[in-house]
Amino acid sequence: MIALSKVSRSFQVGDQQVTALRDIDLSIAAGDYVSIMGPSGSGKSTLLNLIGLLDKPSSGIYRLDGGNVTDLDDQQQAKVRSEKIGFVFQSFHLVPRLSAAMNIELPLILAGIPPAERKTRVTALLENYGLTDRADHRPDQLSGGQRQRVAIARATSMHPAVLLADEPTGNLDQATGKEVINLLELLVEQKVALIVVTHDPAVGGRAKRQLHMVDGKITRETGQAK
Repeated sequence: MIALSKVSRSFQVGDQQVTALRDIDLSIAAGDYVSIMGPSGSGKSTLLNLIGLLDKPSSGIYRLDGGNVTDLDDQQQAKVRSEKIGFVFQSFHLVPRLSAAMNIELPLILAGIPPAERKTRVTALLENYGLTDRADHRPDQLSGGQRQRVAIARATSMHPAVLLADEPTGNLDQATGKEVINLLELLVEQKVALIVVTHDPAVGGRAKRQLHMVDGKITRETGQAK
C-alpha cells in the first residue's frame, strides 16, 4: 500500500540546508499497525507529513496503492488525501464554531458526497463513537476525550485506507488516552493501515511494528507479538 524508496527531504534554512529525512526505505501494507518513535528533530513528523501528502520528498519515490504520487501537484495531492488518508492530531484541529456532527460531516461535504449519504454516515459514526448525545455540541462544550473521538470519526468518515495519528494521546490523561488508542486499534481490524507518531513508549509499544528514528533515518525496527 505504502512504499517509500530512497526518500529524502531537505529544507533551506537561511544559508544552510537541513536534511530532515535521509534515504528512507519503508513498506506498509493494508492493516499494518506502525508506530514511529524518536527524539525531537529525528524526522518523525516530516515522515508523517510526507506519507500524508502534506509535503513532497526532495528525492526518492513514494508509491501509494501502487501509484506513483511523488510529483503530484497540490490539487492532485488534495484529491488523493481526501480519498485515501485520514488524520488525527494531538490538538484535535476541530472547527470551533461547528457542532460535533458538522465537524464529522465536513470532509464529506468537501468531497461532494450527497446529503442523504452524508446523514447516514454521520449518524453511524456518532453512534459508533458514543457521541450521539453530543452531536449538537461545539468543541468547547466537549471533554478532551470526546473531542478526540470526534476527530477520529471525522478522519474515518471517508473510509480511508491509511490513518495517520500524530501524538493522538498527547493532550489526554492516561485513562482517556488508552480509550482513544483502543478506538484507533479497532480500525486495524478493518484493514486500515494505522501509523502513530508518539513520544510515549507505552503508546508506541502497542504497535505491531515500531520504527525508531534518529537524525532523519530509521535506525531500527522492533515489534511486539499481539
